[in-house]
Amino acid sequence: MMHNKHKHGSMARAALLFISVFGFQNLMAQKTMDLTMDQAIQLSLQSNKQLKVSQAKVDEAKASLNQAKDNMLPDVKMSGSYLRINNPTIDLKIKTSSSSSTTTGDQSSTFPKVNELSYGMVNASLPLFSGFRIHYGIESAKYLSQAAKLDAENQREEVIVNTINAYSNLYKARKAVDLVQEDLKQSQQRVTDFSHMEQNGIIARNDLLKAQLESSNIELSLLDAQNNLKITYINMDLMLGLDEGTELIADSNSFTAQNDAGNLSDWEISALQNRKDVAALALRTKAYDANIKATKGEYYPGIALSGGYVALNIPGVATVTNAINGGVGLQYNLGSLWKTGAKVAQAKAQLREMQADQGILTDQVRLAINQAYENYLLSQKKIEVYRKAIEQATENYRITKNKYDNSLETTTNLLDADVAQLQAKLNYANANADALVAYKKLQQAAGMLNNK
Repeated sequence: MMHNKHKHGSMARAALLFISVFGFQNLMAQKTMDLTMDQAIQLSLQSNKQLKVSQAKVDEAKASLNQAKDNMLPDVKMSGSYLRINNPTIDLKIKTSSSSSTTTGDQSSTFPKVNELSYGMVNASLPLFSGFRIHYGIESAKYLSQAAKLDAENQREEVIVNTINAYSNLYKARKAVDLVQEDLKQSQQRVTDFSHMEQNGIIARNDLLKAQLESSNIELSLLDAQNNLKITYINMDLMLGLDEGTELIADSNSFTAQNDAGNLSDWEISALQNRKDVAALALRTKAYDANIKATKGEYYPGIALSGGYVALNIPGVATVTNAINGGVGLQYNLGSLWKTGAKVAQAKAQLREMQADQGILTDQVRLAINQAYENYLLSQKKIEVYRKAIEQATENYRITKNKYDNSLETTTNLLDADVAQLQAKLNYANANADALVAYKKLQQAAGMLNNK
């Protein structure tokens, strides 16, 4: 009875283990995802935290522009008070006709007792002229707002290029695993064949050991490739906002088409015309120029249209209503005559600094274009070289294998030829992926990277 109970318990645990393993395998299968490059870019743009910071800066710049525009609107201030006061002692030095016959001691009796007071007032002021400070302040804020938008677009392009680079690494990592796995199968089959040949006395045991050693090295290479692929998965998952366990499969068709390098001078012209950072710096230069004009406005007086309303109530003494006033006011700070000069000099220095930055950026853009252009040309040349290398390595292995089968070549040379063939395939796959990244970086350097 106990034996049957134990048997049923073991079967239940085994069934539970089978269900758990089967469910886990299904879960892992559900986390496999085919991913195109466009999908990767869209997911990256949606989840990138730096872009959210850039958008916040755009919103901040818009708010600053609206704040500058608000300076054109009138200021309206309201105030009011209710006060409790004591009975004051009033001694008028100028006697009124009603009080001339009374003594000073009795004078207070002729005034009503005042122990409370309330008043309210509204004042409004609309600027008519402020030395163009408001006008140029709005102009400066407008340029800075546009520059913030360009900064966000420039950051967006940076995210796209980084995503393409990561996608390329994903493709290369997967390709490495596939090629090494394929080579490992061939190596294991060679070990099996050599083992039979060694048992039949056809080859020396030392040749079998060399084949086994090569197979072991390939297994180690496969472990490294698989580990690198897992790390690549995690990096892409975090970048795209996916679960860290999601296994991503890159589309190999993304790396087949090659683009024409074009003319270097055309790329340079495009960069100076289309790059977002160049345009943003030009807008900031305009903003600093407008800031100089706004600062000079402090030399001029301010003119404003003003108006107000006052209501006053002193119980038993006076009630004032409908006291409306209006007019035009002039205000001028004489201290601006000797204080504004330093502010203007500071604003001009800031403008010169920005203009110098423009020159520096122009040189950096030209250098970046030349580097990106040469890197793309190099990547295209590497593709051609590695394509020929595959043909050469394949033919070399065929010839070496044929000689080995006829006892005209050593095992070491055969294994070396096999390794060279694998390396040529890896180099060619990597070169195609690197060429795409190089072209996208060239487009980015020229301000022509656009994801539709």
